Amino acid sequence: MRILPCGDRAVLIDCESLDEAQGWFAALENRAEVVLGARTVLVRGEPAEARALIGGTRPGPSAVDGGATVEIPVTYDGDDLADVASLTGLTPDEVVAAHTGPPWTVAFTGFAPGFSYLVGGDPRLHVPRRSSPRSSVPPGAVGLAGEFSGVYPRRSPGGWQLIGRTSLAMWDSARDRPALLVAGCTVRFVVA
Repeated sequence: MRILPCGDRAVLIDCESLDEAQGWFAALENRAEVVLGARTVLVRGEPAEARALIGGTRPGPSAVDGGATVEIPVTYDGDDLADVASLTGLTPDEVVAAHTGPPWTVAFTGFAPGFSYLVGGDPRLHVPRRSSPRSSVPPGAVGLAGEFSGVYPRRSPGGWQLIGRTSLAMWDSARDRPALLVAGCTVRFVVA
């Protein structure tokens, strides 16, 4: 773990793994304004005070507790479903079964409001990003990239392997909590 400067109002904890970053986030989230990333934790505040806080803290358990379980119905007809099957050595039906099998956990959010990076699903689904990203991915597209699964909250460019789609809104500014998924919540994908 390294502590790096990040402007004049924050420091960045650079971690070796997602688990380590989640541990630091869990230990600091009630003591400072923090933002969790894949392998980083941004700690906002005066840098000397943030460094002192970090120095006097030990990482907690890696699981971030979001408390809720969210079920996401998916129509598995994504443009890359056959490619994912080929990459994994599974049939398309087996890809669907693997995606809907073990629960996923929101590790962190980013990229766009409402975009959550989900981990913990079936390890057979670890596939690379597309070699050529799309200029436009529709909202609700469900994808895979590396160890992650995610749902695009709005139309945007993207390079993930698309395996399906959902009609659930990942981001709705009219809700009390605009993001449907928050760090630590459990996600179960189900066939729509």
